[in-house]
Amino acid sequence: MTLGGTFRSMTTQGLSYLRKRIQEVIEGQPLVGRCTAKVDFMEEELRPYPATVNDEGVYIHAKVVAESMLGETNMRLCPQVMAAEDFDFYAQKIPATFFSIGVCGAGKEISPVHTPHLVVDEGALPIGAALHAAVAIEYLNKH
Repeated sequence: MTLGGTFRSMTTQGLSYLRKRIQEVIEGQPLVGRCTAKVDFMEEELRPYPATVNDEGVYIHAKVVAESMLGETNMRLCPQVMAAEDFDFYAQKIPATFFSIGVCGAGKEISPVHTPHLVVDEGALPIGAALHAAVAIEYLNKH
């Protein structure tokens, strides 16, 4: 039998712990029934995604720029989610922060991004592009 899946964590330490425990349980439990099992994390074919962890200094910088550009009432801190995100590989190499741009018009129901039900208010896209540019320009101006 072959089982597949994914595992995620809010921290890099949590990912290491989960990887170790998955291997311990999958390889240890079958011994009770005199069986064997093998875990293959397929790391040669699929590089594991690290946890998304914001650099505090870059986060504060982006928040200040966004608040000055969009107003404090248009900002909100979103709860952490366990997403697998390519951005995390960059954040392991350089200080970075991950932020989202709201693309749902007022009064509309918000659908998850990876569903056919997502409707994007395209008027938000130029604002998002301007915000990304402003965060980068202000960072370069200060450094």
